[in-house]
Amino acid sequence: MYKRQVDGGFRFDVEYTSSRLYELAKMDGAIILSADFKRILYANAQLIPSSDIATNETGTRHRTAERTAKQSGELVISISQRRSLITIFKGNSRYVLEDTSKVSAKANQALQTVEKYKKVFDSKLSILNEYEFNDIVTLENVIIAIQRAEMVMKIVDEVQRAIYELGEEGRLLQMQLQELTGDLEKEELLIIKDYIAPGKKRTNTKVLEDIKLLSHEELIKEQVIAKLLGYGDFDNYDEVGVYTKGYRILSKIPRMPSNIVENLVKSFKSFQHILSADIPQLDDVEGIGEVRARTIKQSLKRMQEQFVFDNLIL
Repeated sequence: MYKRQVDGGFRFDVEYTSSRLYELAKMDGAIILSADFKRILYANAQLIPSSDIATNETGTRHRTAERTAKQSGELVISISQRRSLITIFKGNSRYVLEDTSKVSAKANQALQTVEKYKKVFDSKLSILNEYEFNDIVTLENVIIAIQRAEMVMKIVDEVQRAIYELGEEGRLLQMQLQELTGDLEKEELLIIKDYIAPGKKRTNTKVLEDIKLLSHEELIKEQVIAKLLGYGDFDNYDEVGVYTKGYRILSKIPRMPSNIVENLVKSFKSFQHILSADIPQLDDVEGIGEVRARTIKQSLKRMQEQFVFDNLIL
């Protein structure tokens, strides 16, 4: 489709390399790549989109780029050296790339915010851990943990966008971000899986997707999260007792396959029943022998002691 909008220039159809792109960019015309970005098809070409297509851009180059993107549906990048401006167009969408130093500064600032939010989440999760072993979890504990996790993830998304913009220069930020967040999203998903209301038709994955679509104002409302989990509206969520199925805690046991976790939950229905089960009862579950049953008992005991200690030093 784009061929109808291309005039003049040179047809190359050669393998894409950054050095070739750099040299060809010295010419004033458009450079056209293949859809998979593996080949350079044209250089120094002139783009001639329909002038009937509306555009809000001012410069000739940017107006042409926007119209071409709208008409072809392809990704079009317009670079203005004089204005130090790089704009990406795709269909009706438009995105301006900022200067690398500005993007890097914003990303580092956001990374510090991620670290602060993550510490708050860890403290709430530590409380939830101990409460699950003591069977005193309230719906408020669950909601707060999910809220804090999602607040972290929203800032993570901002940092991730900056990393994409920085390209190769964003690798260190990516490593720092991964070290900070670890398995946070998996942790959030397992909290939802543990506490999604019985009879809830939507899956835990769908509930998480719905939570991610919430605005900040919606996210901080307890009743919104409770509704997504399948619970009703209560005056005091800290007075509503709930119990965990045990997916999240059991997944922390070393070398514990997910199918074994699933068998345990299906057999005992709740984490408290798993916790109180003796070795022969655990051994009766499909896929669990005596050795693994002992490992489960010992691991849960160690975790319980560790969680109590963690909360003492908070």
